[in-house]
Amino acid sequence: MNDRVPVSRALFSVSDKAGLMDFAAALAERGVALVASGGTGRALAGAGLEAADVAALTGYPEMMDGRVKTLHPAVHGGILARRDRAAHREAMEANDIAPIDLVVVNLYPFEETVAGGADRDEAVEQIDIGGPALIRAAAKNHEFVVVATDPGDYEGILRELAENDGRTTLDFRRCLAAAAYARTAAYDAAISQWFAREVDIPFPRQIAFGGGRAEILRYGENPHQEAALYRGFPARPGAASARLLQGKALSYNNLGDADAAFELAAEFDRPAVAIVKHANPCGAALGASLAEAYARALACDPVSAFGGVVAANRTIDEAAASAMTGIFVEVVIAPGIDEAARAVFAEKPNIRVLAAGAMPDPGAPGLSVRSIAGGLLVQDRDGGRTGEADLRVVTRRAPSDAELRDLVFAFAVAKHVRSNAIVFARGEATAGIGAGQMSRVDSTRIAAAKAADAAREAGAAQPATEGSVAASDAFFPFADGLIAAAEAGATAVIQPGGSIRDADVIAAADQRGIAMAFTGRRHFRH
Repeated sequence: MNDRVPVSRALFSVSDKAGLMDFAAALAERGVALVASGGTGRALAGAGLEAADVAALTGYPEMMDGRVKTLHPAVHGGILARRDRAAHREAMEANDIAPIDLVVVNLYPFEETVAGGADRDEAVEQIDIGGPALIRAAAKNHEFVVVATDPGDYEGILRELAENDGRTTLDFRRCLAAAAYARTAAYDAAISQWFAREVDIPFPRQIAFGGGRAEILRYGENPHQEAALYRGFPARPGAASARLLQGKALSYNNLGDADAAFELAAEFDRPAVAIVKHANPCGAALGASLAEAYARALACDPVSAFGGVVAANRTIDEAAASAMTGIFVEVVIAPGIDEAARAVFAEKPNIRVLAAGAMPDPGAPGLSVRSIAGGLLVQDRDGGRTGEADLRVVTRRAPSDAELRDLVFAFAVAKHVRSNAIVFARGEATAGIGAGQMSRVDSTRIAAAKAADAAREAGAAQPATEGSVAASDAFFPFADGLIAAAEAGATAVIQPGGSIRDADVIAAADQRGIAMAFTGRRHFRH
């Protein structure tokens, strides 16, 4: 088979008309005959380009509000016919079917329509039928047909034609075919996800996830790993969709840490700042302002915060930006950055600054996905939130009002710390964080040790864990973890409860005058 095949006739049916006129005009200059469906044909005619109407090929008008127009043998026969098979050529001749060498189709904007808050009927009308059929037909017959599914393809096609005397190479057509199948797969994935939500099927028998590639990253977690960022559906405000206001491109690890920090900051209604390093919080706090919240978050573990990621749940102002540039940080992310703050950050050009436009809703439904060998683990996003009204006091002493506020705050932070997680907090600021240990006692001791280190660094008389509260992401299996928290200075504890030794843990708390509340909700994070 001849590797290079000419492009003599092109079919256009596009929703996104960006670059369409220039591309079609360039093809017409090469002598390529143009065929177009209704709206696309009118747009080409308006630009002075002559294109045959699909209806003239099929003998049927576009009908049913545009639902039926290209699904016809005169169209699909011209795309699917193998030029190297006599039977196919004879069938084309017998049925007056002309070959189509280039198919230019982009799909109805289903994802954008749903993201814009459309109702069910509007969404259904944006489910493209003829478009995916055209794309899949052209991609299947890529040995003879070129398929373009994105305006970004146009320049490459014109360059290919120029370099090959009006022809395209098989390798080029294969690449576009692969892109075409990826596009229809992502499109169908978006529709299937939307339908599953509409009919309340969280885990359908078959599941598909789709997304568009936003960028190729320099490398993955390590330099020997390749990586890319894909934006998924439905959209969720965060690191993946944020606008980079300054600084070099984000790395795989930057994006992961920015996501973790931003999701933690979103837990709180009052001004909040979270500082994350290697996917774990090293400080989080509330404050009357972002500047105050940042200072209090930094005090928890200033050593680990160096080179970390900072997230805020408010538009960052000049005072907050000035505070955040006091040490080196890799990334700052917030829903917005005001002009005065941007000027401050501009003096530190190595800091990547991201504006996400909005905060994610921590309680919004959604799925989290994790790959394992040979499969995917899919679960509901951990949207559970615990308030004071959700707590069940199990000790003789009840928490004070101040302890209650700190317990709720500490438990919200613990939700975002790798298990086993222990979080000490005082005054709605973290005082010590222990993460990712195999033993809950070890996590408690690490949190206390970090608090002691921070106190020595600051010249404080005692660590911030003295008079603090402690949160555990899961129950204490033995009393030793609670005892370690008490020895570090905690006066109140929050935990899910549910251990067969809860009575022993409660007794240990009562013996030490510690108030303890159960939440009934665990927050493992692996």
